[in-house]
Amino acid sequence: MILHPWHEVSPGTRPPEWVNGIIEISTGMRAKYEVDKESGLLKLDRVLYSSVYYPANYGFIPQSLGADGDPLDIMILSQVAIQPGALVAAHVIGVMRMIDQGLEDEKIIAVAVNDMSVSHIQTIEALPTHFKLELKEFFETYKRLENKVVTVPDFQGKDTAMQLIRTALEHYQKTYPR
Repeated sequence: MILHPWHEVSPGTRPPEWVNGIIEISTGMRAKYEVDKESGLLKLDRVLYSSVYYPANYGFIPQSLGADGDPLDIMILSQVAIQPGALVAAHVIGVMRMIDQGLEDEKIIAVAVNDMSVSHIQTIEALPTHFKLELKEFFETYKRLENKVVTVPDFQGKDTAMQLIRTALEHYQKTYPR
């Protein structure tokens, strides 16, 4: 039996701090995959127009619904590129606020629980400043050749991230009641 990754996979053991993430895009990829909302399969959305690569494993939190109508985005930090479609237990450490063409599109930042090289990181402040600059630079430039404007106003801590997750989980439950 195959489960739909958005609708039938648990959002985690103790959300909003300990969540599951479904990886859509591995660190270092230029292909932008996303889960097809109907079938649950990974589909190629596009190859990035710019000559840039995803700086972190990127995906979504199951059974969540962001303000943009999509599952809540999550970047899961790990020393390795994680296979698209993989289920990853993650510990939330913060959020990158993002405005994509005038609309809020937050990216939760978490660490892979089962990667000892990052699992000790507890807060967004513990990340190297330069890494946060790399994230900001990537997201502010990756759509530029599509003539789309993206800005990253700031990074915020775990409390803000957990509130966003709570809201997204509640929004999902109201939109897709069981």
